[in-house]
Amino acid sequence: MQAEGQDAAPRTARFAVPALSCDAHCHVFGPAARFPYAPGRSYTPEDRPKEVLAALHRRLGLGRAVIVQASCHGTDNRAMVDALRSDPARRRGVAMIDDATPDAALREMHEAGVRGIRFNFIKALGGGPEMAVLHRAADRVRPLGWHMVLHLQGDGVREMEAVIRGLNMPVVIDHMGRVEPSLGVDGPAFRTLLDLLRDERIWVKLSGAERMTQSPFDAALPFARALLQAAPRRVLWGTDFPHPNLATPVDEMELLNLIPAFAPEPEDRQHLLVDNPAALYGF
Repeated sequence: MQAEGQDAAPRTARFAVPALSCDAHCHVFGPAARFPYAPGRSYTPEDRPKEVLAALHRRLGLGRAVIVQASCHGTDNRAMVDALRSDPARRRGVAMIDDATPDAALREMHEAGVRGIRFNFIKALGGGPEMAVLHRAADRVRPLGWHMVLHLQGDGVREMEAVIRGLNMPVVIDHMGRVEPSLGVDGPAFRTLLDLLRDERIWVKLSGAERMTQSPFDAALPFARALLQAAPRRVLWGTDFPHPNLATPVDEMELLNLIPAFAPEPEDRQHLLVDNPAALYGF
């Protein structure tokens, strides 16, 4: 959200946002009084419940959303599932699970609209699980038709390349792999990400510009352009609202208005915002 005193960001979209456009990466936090945060969390956010998220999407003109479980709630997916059930036609979800998650909970989440699981490999957020845990989770959700979402950073894309290729299910890479922008599009991690996109099971989110660079986010644009060109039917976009662990305030309208800079053709924006998330999430 925009901070007081920050230069005024555009209050409206600078392009025609297609009907039923999807924020394919956003979060709900709490409210903690109803949905407590995980005891072992690495950060404690301010509450950002489903009503706040819905208001943001009305402002941006977005008709659909994929709500991604955040690490501050751990494997307690109740806040995310509650948000899905409040608007089942227009919301889907991505859960976090572990070996203790009952099969009945997986079935319940599927009925609510969950279509994937996520593992976080960011060291500052506690790092990832043992590979055996990830593979057991993949085996459990594969029969449901779910996919795997991986939150990696830079060289983590290279380190996980063999695992990604061997999962035998759709895999979505968050936030353009959070590569180091100073290395450019020829950096080894980004070249690995582009090579992964030759596999039709691999998807990537053209989000996270605010984690790569400061406003006006120009340094992130070459990466988004290259990924869209590599796999125009397997790219997604999201706000990452409410930007957990980000020190600099961000206005989501500014992020939305980056889209024409890397997807100038209306057809590409239709795929990115509507058709691709509908295909992966079953809207």
